[in-house]
Amino acid sequence: MSIQSNLNTIKAGLPEHVTLVAVSKTKPVLDLIQAYEAGQRIFGENKIQEMTEKWEQMPKDIQWHMIGHVQSNKVKFMAPYVTLIHGVDSLKLLQEINKQALKNNRIIDCLLQIYIAEEESKFGLDENELNQLLTSAEFKELKNIRILGLMGMATFTDDQNQIKKEFTHLKNIFDSIKDLQTENCSLNTISMGMSGDYQLAIECGSTMVRIGSSIFGGR
Repeated sequence: MSIQSNLNTIKAGLPEHVTLVAVSKTKPVLDLIQAYEAGQRIFGENKIQEMTEKWEQMPKDIQWHMIGHVQSNKVKFMAPYVTLIHGVDSLKLLQEINKQALKNNRIIDCLLQIYIAEEESKFGLDENELNQLLTSAEFKELKNIRILGLMGMATFTDDQNQIKKEFTHLKNIFDSIKDLQTENCSLNTISMGMSGDYQLAIECGSTMVRIGSSIFGGR
């Protein structure tokens, strides 16, 4: 199957309100160009250096999403162009994104990563930390970022019930804060679901899915 036909098949099955992020990490620019020519305009990368190299080479109407764990000292490299940062898991990181956005005269959209899995390796905030962050005075001072919603990664397991429970948990957390609309907080996005579980994620309320191998093939 070609990248174009894979994309067309996936898009045909997505509801209108769900945004597709084509996860292109480790894939060559030629593969991304094929997806671009098939109409895809949103790409997700997990390494800032690789994303920046691709941004430099590719058309400028692409939206670049940073979906990996972000190190504060690398934010400056993507601040001129990144569209959405998915994995924000601390006030300190938000403050650095805000600082670099200001330098570039931009407002950078972010998602707060919530820890929903049972694996130790996953990053993210818990519900209490989320509420503390969103209601803190320091957060309200950040004028060059905008929180669009939440992101989460389910446990890597074949147990569909467990995955469903974790996705539902993220949706419930989102529902508990979605009325919190402030100057730098406009909550409309739940980023959850990847190649193996995105249909279940959509059933559980996802509005943004991150799909890589089902489009580009295995890594």
